[in-house]
Amino acid sequence: MIIEGAEPFLLKGGSEGVLLIHGFTGLPAELLLMGKFLNRAGYTVLGVRLAGHATNELNLMKTTNEDWFNSVLDGYAILSGFCEKIFVVGHSMGALLTLKLAYSRRVEKIVSLAAPIFIDESLHLKDLPPRSECKNFSVIRPHRCLKDVPPAANKSYRKMPFISVHELVNLMEEVKILLPKITTHGTEDHTAQSKSADFIEEKINSARKEKIFVENCGHLLPLTETRDFVFEEVLKFLNGN
Repeated sequence: MIIEGAEPFLLKGGSEGVLLIHGFTGLPAELLLMGKFLNRAGYTVLGVRLAGHATNELNLMKTTNEDWFNSVLDGYAILSGFCEKIFVVGHSMGALLTLKLAYSRRVEKIVSLAAPIFIDESLHLKDLPPRSECKNFSVIRPHRCLKDVPPAANKSYRKMPFISVHELVNLMEEVKILLPKITTHGTEDHTAQSKSADFIEEKINSARKEKIFVENCGHLLPLTETRDFVFEEVLKFLNGN
């Protein structure tokens, strides 16, 4: 059963569509405010739900990063059915899936928000047990209490399955290899991790690139107090301004 308020959403607008992709253990509601903002600007917006997400941690443990990418491909196919041009915006792991989509499908522009090409050492990824030892093990995550956001945006998974973290790491490594092969019209990276943003800007093979750092905002760019600035910058980039 999908968490109430965490369903995929479609906001109908013009012939240019924006596909929104949420992050690891997240849910579409995290991008609903951005979706409504872009829709008011005239875009048709589809917020996808990645396989195993917005339900419970046991479902997540049964999925792979290929399952997550297939969810993105489904969203792309749906949006392509009634939009002439497709733009893609992804947050966190959704940004990795955005980059992968840009390699395999025709997209006009992509925006990656806090793409985790490199994970901060404070998260102790180096201590992750081998995959064979990770079955049924999870780490507890802090409860979200964000204000002025869709209620479901505070209902991300409280547990992070170790086996799913391995899938995330595999996706990270795959995207690192794909970056030089990606030739979209442009990309924009908002991220608190400068090493990841610098790596993407250096490696991606696009004619137009923009990199913007948002100070003192944390990882949840679409939900923090600086989100209006992020939304405006995304819109300017999509509009070509």
